Amino acid sequence: MNTETLAKTAFGKVLVKILAAGMESRFRYRFFSPVKILMGADIVPGQNVLEIGCGTGYFTIPAARLIGDEGNLTAMDILQESVDHVTMKVQKANLKNVSVKKGNAMDTGFNDETFHTVLLFGVIPAPMLPLNSLLSETHRILKAEGNLAVWPPIPGWLPQSILKSGLFTLRNKCCSVYNFKRC
Repeated sequence: MNTETLAKTAFGKVLVKILAAGMESRFRYRFFSPVKILMGADIVPGQNVLEIGCGTGYFTIPAARLIGDEGNLTAMDILQESVDHVTMKVQKANLKNVSVKKGNAMDTGFNDETFHTVLLFGVIPAPMLPLNSLLSETHRILKAEGNLAVWPPIPGWLPQSILKSGLFTLRNKCCSVYNFKRC
């Protein structure tokens, strides 16, 4: 069963609400500052950034502010509920440099070499996500010198599977964020 199908079940709806509450908790903001974590992603003003799996928009607003008015952030999620929620947050923050899209990270529909940075924050490792397909698509849509920024939800998780793909090399690690360069 995939994420979208699970989220439509009674159990899935309850699970999504519980996870969303956890993602937006004061505890998480206090101990996992989105701004501090984003500082590790080497984002600079003016970049074109894709946030895969935006969820509740925990990183969306701070990332949009980091890239500034000259940059563009596309926040994408497979769940319509997430897209609707993040769209409302973006409108409330009056941000003009953000677009929110419902989409599948394995087939984004974006042109080759579109983004300077792709954020995978809290997305991998995920048991329901085919990592090879995700990495191939991410590689395709990143610019030649683009940055794949991965913040794993599991402390100490070493992204060996990303390196084993042969598509990326480790650039650096900063603020618990692994930054990969396209091969």
